[in-house]
Amino acid sequence: MKIVISTFGSFGDVHPYVAVALELKRRGHRPVLATSGIYREKTEAAGLELRAVRPELPPYDRPDEVSRMVVDFMDARRGTERIFHWLMPHLRDAYEDTLAAVEGADLLVTHPLPFVGPLVAEKTGVPWVSSVLAPLSFFSAYDPPVVPQFPSLRRLLSRSRAVSRLFVSLVRRHGRGMARPVERLRAELGLPPGGNPIFEGQHSPTLVLALFSKILAEPQPDWPPRTRVTGFCFYDRRDFAGDTAGASPELLRFLDAGPPPVVFTLGSTAFWAAENFYRDSAEAARALGRRALLLVGEQRNRPASLPEGAAAFDYAPFGELLPRAAAVVHHGGVGSTGQALRAGRPALVVPFSHDQFDNAMRAGRRGCARTLPHAKYDAASAGRELRELLGNPSYAEKAAAAAEVVRGEDGAKTACDLLEGVLGG
Repeated sequence: MKIVISTFGSFGDVHPYVAVALELKRRGHRPVLATSGIYREKTEAAGLELRAVRPELPPYDRPDEVSRMVVDFMDARRGTERIFHWLMPHLRDAYEDTLAAVEGADLLVTHPLPFVGPLVAEKTGVPWVSSVLAPLSFFSAYDPPVVPQFPSLRRLLSRSRAVSRLFVSLVRRHGRGMARPVERLRAELGLPPGGNPIFEGQHSPTLVLALFSKILAEPQPDWPPRTRVTGFCFYDRRDFAGDTAGASPELLRFLDAGPPPVVFTLGSTAFWAAENFYRDSAEAARALGRRALLLVGEQRNRPASLPEGAAAFDYAPFGELLPRAAAVVHHGGVGSTGQALRAGRPALVVPFSHDQFDNAMRAGRRGCARTLPHAKYDAASAGRELRELLGNPSYAEKAAAAAEVVRGEDGAKTACDLLEGVLGG
């Protein structure tokens, strides 16, 4: 079967679908990733087919351009809205590219961000399954989210279902306004009005794959009725030219040379907006007498000098690295959150924007993480949070318990079983 997987965004938006595509290929299907052309190097390294879909993202060899975009999109109050406004003028291009990609397809699988997937499915009649990567996409009144604009609001929403429902209704109304270009495109294509494309309109009536662990969220009464929680789908290779297949020899030597370090990372995207994160992280670890491993993303984030017992690398596969950490400090992207949970290591989550505050809350209520917003992060505050995280054995115990659950799930396998169920039906 030809199965087209439509996604858009950072590594965190692509890696789970690479994992699903590899499992589909192993089963004899023909998966096609419909996404930005900048990931062609990655898909070719993995032996997968890619169909480029506009708008094109700036390549990593133009770091200043990438950095400006990420800083703009990582703004806590306006970042998500800016992403939507950036995408909307390109809807027609994205629609045409996705339409071409699904020619001869047996199934279309969509990510929330390429808003044109549901339109393509409706116009062509290709069977359609939707997916989400994080619980925030469901925006449930029964399990209220943490929104980056007002992180403390969740406490009020949790006390009153009526207030929570009102808040969700207001946010959905605002989202409808932002998504009017999608509605105009629907009309141009001769399609009837649909659901809010940022909320209920993104979900397939056939099947919705929640590609995260039940550690983060269980199904709620206001989730789409055909939602299935699969577990995380893990893939953690960068796939740049010259990368080793796993952890580099230099990184392994550092790990072998002493006790487990605290790993500091901003994932595959937030490092472009790092500011003083890595300098302050190294200082916090030094003050605690801990070894530190900084995953800086690119060398201009590397502190001018590193204290003894600290090392900096651009990138490392989390699946190999994080089980050897004492703790993980990360930005709260759902991919990094899943990797820390699978490793069974306590985490200090430093959210910037988007779903990161919500993911931090969900790991925190499991007792295996603490939260320190990026705006409040410095050497002193990081040191205080890490002292509590490392000094209280409850965090390590709860992290180990969460890891047992996450390791017992096989998100890619479960997702492919469900997809094959749709194909067989």
